[in-house]
Amino acid sequence: MEITTLGELLHWSYANLAMAHSAITAKAEKYGRTQFMIRSRLYKGLNNQTMSIGPLADDERLKMVLPQACCYCGSRDYLSVDHLIPTKRGGANTGDNLVWACRSCNSSKCARDALVWLVEKNQFPPILLLRRYLKLAIEMSREGNLMDTPFAEAPELPFSLSAIPQAFPQPSQLRLWVVEIAQPGVPGDLAHKAAQVA
Repeated sequence: MEITTLGELLHWSYANLAMAHSAITAKAEKYGRTQFMIRSRLYKGLNNQTMSIGPLADDERLKMVLPQACCYCGSRDYLSVDHLIPTKRGGANTGDNLVWACRSCNSSKCARDALVWLVEKNQFPPILLLRRYLKLAIEMSREGNLMDTPFAEAPELPFSLSAIPQAFPQPSQLRLWVVEIAQPGVPGDLAHKAAQVA
């Protein structure tokens, strides 16, 4: 399959994300027929506009139920907020673009793109963090009428096109979030809530 437009790239990555999320939720070691069908149907539906990405409000609700921790390393010490897509690169200064980060990660990442920084650290982002990033990238691209722009002709963007994953590791190598979501003694099933919001 050849990806030629910015929209196709973002939709393909988002469809792969849904495939990975389904496999992780099912505790699958590798992708199966069901996950490949999810990816195929979602990619097609996003491209022909019969399906849509979930609202960023769902990710905001997750901020309230997920354990408060650095979204990059999982530390719960010395937390501050970080712009997932840096404002210096054109990211919005809104709650949708804010994530928890420890001082160390925030300082190390600085104004770099989160995905580029994680690639430099040889880390694949947690699924829920990547989902927020992709939703922001899709939203920015739609607002700029860039979804049909040929990939090779895309202007300078606040997010890094080259860092958007087109292939995902096997589910056994992925994390839904930076810290374990299902915690004994915590009211309600956080893993179930995270899956519902997906």
